[in-house]
Amino acid sequence: MTQYITTQSEDGICTITINRPEKKNALLKDMYQRMAEVIKQADTDPAMRVILFTGSGGNFSAGNDLQDFLDKPPGDENSIVHQFLLTLATTNVPLVAAVEGMSVGVGATMLLHCDFVYAHPKTQFILPFINLALVPEASSSLLLPQMAGYHKAAELLMLGEPFDANTARDIGLVSAVCEPAQLLPTARATAAKLAAKSRSALRHTKALLRRPAEPLPERMHAEMTVFMELLKLPASREIMTAFMEKRKPDPSKLD
Repeated sequence: MTQYITTQSEDGICTITINRPEKKNALLKDMYQRMAEVIKQADTDPAMRVILFTGSGGNFSAGNDLQDFLDKPPGDENSIVHQFLLTLATTNVPLVAAVEGMSVGVGATMLLHCDFVYAHPKTQFILPFINLALVPEASSSLLLPQMAGYHKAAELLMLGEPFDANTARDIGLVSAVCEPAQLLPTARATAAKLAAKSRSALRHTKALLRRPAEPLPERMHAEMTVFMELLKLPASREIMTAFMEKRKPDPSKLD
């Protein structure tokens, strides 16, 4: 099954391609497991600074393969599907996605955990859980109201009707809608910008952004603690020295 998830690493960007085009990239258990393995590897591998998700054959993902889901339903929180979603939600690796065609079910909710999402104008998003007599997953019942507001989230999750790329952009699920020829180049350009940043600073910034709501003094304290830690690392000194010397920073010192 690993042929259904292909990976390529270059210049600090690990591209994960969902590659089951004959089934509109519907996800099987082994596909979830492989993606989780790659994300966990990127957590500790300095060469994998950013992850870029794509789909093959003109679709991102049609969501769970329903037959596989019926044959091997997840039993508890130790299930492969849950572990993938948990890995996706807790990693500090920057996540970028380029989305086109079908983005259904988990193929849409996983985008809630990405930092940048770029969509083809004709992408069709569907959150079909209610239509399958199920409830939302991937913390979408929490994240979507925060992102889109309660009433829009209720519309999308309680009616389960398709919505387009412009709607996805308007509610904040998508960063930008791109012309077809520019979709993957735009996503890769963002991934390249991220890969060129200090790895430590980028991951700490993502962690701060995802902290629960807290009083301002507590957040300020958390920021200052990390700020002072990073100030002692070589990356910050190299960037500031390069600025004063009017040269580009040495990439090897930006970990």
